[in-house]
Amino acid sequence: MRRIVLSIATAFALALPGLAAAQSATPIPIAIGADPAPDAKFPARLETLHIPTGGVKINGVGYIAAGPGPHPTFVLMHGLPGIEKNLDLAQAVRRAGWNVVTFNYRGSWGSPGSYSFAQNLQDADAVLAYLRDPANAKALNVDPHRIALGGHSMGGWVAVETTVHDRDLLGTVIISAGDMGNAGIGAKFARPQIVAFMDSNREALAGVTGETMTDELAAHGPEWTFAAAAPKLVGRRLLVLYGDDFVTADSVKLLAEIRAAGGKPQSVHVATDHSWSDHRIALEALVINWLQGLPTQP
Repeated sequence: MRRIVLSIATAFALALPGLAAAQSATPIPIAIGADPAPDAKFPARLETLHIPTGGVKINGVGYIAAGPGPHPTFVLMHGLPGIEKNLDLAQAVRRAGWNVVTFNYRGSWGSPGSYSFAQNLQDADAVLAYLRDPANAKALNVDPHRIALGGHSMGGWVAVETTVHDRDLLGTVIISAGDMGNAGIGAKFARPQIVAFMDSNREALAGVTGETMTDELAAHGPEWTFAAAAPKLVGRRLLVLYGDDFVTADSVKLLAEIRAAGGKPQSVHVATDHSWSDHRIALEALVINWLQGLPTQP
């Protein structure tokens, strides 16, 4: 265990001073390696969710924390297509006392409808509205004033775009985020490469082809770039986690553009792959420690 603690401390030390100073001496949260004491009256539980959006109901899961609540809640969004759903992270965050809600966008992983990037953004808004509805908040022990957002890969892009216009979020974590707008304008890859990439990542998606996915990104590219979002993220609580993969430059550029506009996002770079395959405990520690440091109100 000592070697794991040291590796995480090293990751914190590589972070920018604002986060590194606060976290470098922090041990691995107890929630990563130990279950909380059972609460017979208010036990932890799992809830199947059917969340209305665009005329259908998408599939979701509520990991409800133990205790009477209401609990702060972390909405965690998967990428493209979402093979890595980070459910170990969801469970660890729940053990730390937060509810966690995951969901599948329209047209993905059995949720009804056809898939599209624009609908991913709409679905994120619908999930937040669902959790803020007083009846749902009460049923799920959600504190509607303490909702944080997280997203991995393409889900990190959804998190960025959602944070731009949702001023009530407590904070946002993006993990190895991909700049989908940048792909749309062809900044890094030619169209045939983008089509091939989309075709290789749509096995769980309904109603799309690599061509139609690329066409949608091209139609919205400039408005969906991190460059367009960055000035609107100044003053927001944002943690950017990134590794060594094909989207590293997207995170680095986003951080630089927010800082150039006067913002102060926090960030940590860890030498790992796109899915954080060999740094799962480090990922959990980074996210939990940051969430636990958020204020009690937006």
